[in-house]
Amino acid sequence: MYITCLDLEGVLVPEIWIAFSEETGIPELRRTTRDEPDYDKLMRWRIGILKEHSLGLREIQDTISRIEPLPGARAFLDELRSFSQVIIISDTFTQFGMPLMAKLGMPTLFCNELIASETGEITGFKMRIENSKLTTVRALQSIGYETIASGDSFNDLAMIEASKAGFLFRTTDQIRKDYPQFPAFEEYDDLLAAIRGAMV
Repeated sequence: MYITCLDLEGVLVPEIWIAFSEETGIPELRRTTRDEPDYDKLMRWRIGILKEHSLGLREIQDTISRIEPLPGARAFLDELRSFSQVIIISDTFTQFGMPLMAKLGMPTLFCNELIASETGEITGFKMRIENSKLTTVRALQSIGYETIASGDSFNDLAMIEASKAGFLFRTTDQIRKDYPQFPAFEEYDDLLAAIRGAMV
């Protein structure tokens, strides 16, 4: 029995923080898990910048409302779900991810939760579980599933390595160079074929 675990941002939808950076003109917010492996450090840094600019949840959700899935992502996901159970495992937050799930046909999303005040100021965040991607993959394996995983960033590497098969998708040149043991793809059709092949 197989289950496919996918990252969200950079794989199925554009990077939310990059889109918000472009809309607000704050270049510091372009930094993502491709640049900073320590997610806790990255998020605390982001929250500090938001506070400095008096920006909060409402403004980010407004940007998210205009984000569309990457070209071909919905068709890829529909095809993948026709032959595999799929869970999207993301370090994003429920308040960010759910509007995007509606645009992707409501696949299952495991993510985290933002802590925000009544005025929308983001004051913190609650991680679902420590090392969420790796921990989730191991939990699925413990109940009898073989996992196949794909993602693009540093925080995806552990779940890719722990899975029966793992693939990089539209990753950086540096990650591709540093982790040559993982097949790397740029097109959904190639990733789909690789996932199918891994289930044989």
